[in-house]
Amino acid sequence: MNLTLRHDADAIVRASIQAVLPDEAIRRALAEFRPGPGRTLLVAAGKAAWQMAKAAVDTLGQVDGGVVVTKYDHVKGAIPGVDCYEAGHPVPDNGSFFATARALELVQGLTADDTVLFLLSGGGSSLFEQPFVSGEELQDITRQLLACGADIVEMNTIRKRLSRVKGGRFAQACAPAKVFAVVLSDILGDPLDMIASGPACPDASTCRQALAIAEKYGLKLSDEARRLLTVETPKTLDNVTTRITGSVRELCAAAAVQCRALGYEPMLLTDQLCCEAREAGSFLASVLRTHAGDGRRLAFLAGGETVVHLTGKGLGGRNQELALAAAPGIAGLNAAVFSVGSDGTDGPTDAAGGYVDGDTNAALQAAGLDVFEVLKQNDAYHALKAVDGLLVTGPTGTNVNDVAVALLRT
Repeated sequence: MNLTLRHDADAIVRASIQAVLPDEAIRRALAEFRPGPGRTLLVAAGKAAWQMAKAAVDTLGQVDGGVVVTKYDHVKGAIPGVDCYEAGHPVPDNGSFFATARALELVQGLTADDTVLFLLSGGGSSLFEQPFVSGEELQDITRQLLACGADIVEMNTIRKRLSRVKGGRFAQACAPAKVFAVVLSDILGDPLDMIASGPACPDASTCRQALAIAEKYGLKLSDEARRLLTVETPKTLDNVTTRITGSVRELCAAAAVQCRALGYEPMLLTDQLCCEAREAGSFLASVLRTHAGDGRRLAFLAGGETVVHLTGKGLGGRNQELALAAAPGIAGLNAAVFSVGSDGTDGPTDAAGGYVDGDTNAALQAAGLDVFEVLKQNDAYHALKAVDGLLVTGPTGTNVNDVAVALLRT
């Protein structure tokens, strides 16, 4: 392993994530918050829910009740006046259903004088859920969508029609109370109706699109689930004010600042990366090979969210798969490719992402591992662990997509 490059990669990861933590963003958003004369309730959902809720209560001083639902191991302590729950991601579980039921109970019977502060971040599609179908069927449909390679917009178009809270239905449940929504975006272009499946946003997607997605991927649905795809979601909501805070653009900008501080010339390739993870890794390796003889210290950045098409039964995540796929292409170069999820988790693993450099491919071969066979089995986690290529940050408290960086030293 190239220790210099690894040191630079770790510094870039730390600096970029630190820059997009939600505390200051929440304080900025709440400068515009004007609660009514009645009760102020807080509901927070998503991977960054606990961090957002704590920042909000610290800023406001108190709330009259609240519910937080976030991913397992993401609750870092008690928040005054707020009940905190942990639940399943990326597949909803009984924790998701229980916590969301508590949130729906909290907002029952509100008046026009009451206000709901709704804090939303990525991951809410599985964490914040109360389905019309059985929990078992929703879990099965979610797994089908994850395995077939559907992108996040396609997944949410399906899931919001099976839900009592998605697609604007949570805001409907709060009415006539006003809802002030603060959204930490994890979807390219910040489409409000798609972030965590838009619980407090009118839904722009249509039944026709949902049925087409089900047909495209050959989803196995019960008669009831298929019928629900034909029931239209709310198209207008008059009780919601929304503020978007945080995005993958800020993540990439922060990474670029740290790259420059380390002596690299940063170049943002895209902040809307949305292809297969292994294709993105191969592409970044190609970019490094093209510039290997330039005599400059360069950094190429790509932000967004790739997808993984499951063909095996291994362990990994999209960021680990992206990094591993780059290893053969940069073999022998004084270069590195790494990719990290800003939330600190990548797939069903304890890693945030993966790192490879010009020495990684040889190290894998020495360990008896072939990159292409590993990718076929979707087992990037174990391969990278064998060569010290995992990036582990722990839960970060934010969630604004992923950033991949390709570093080239002279």
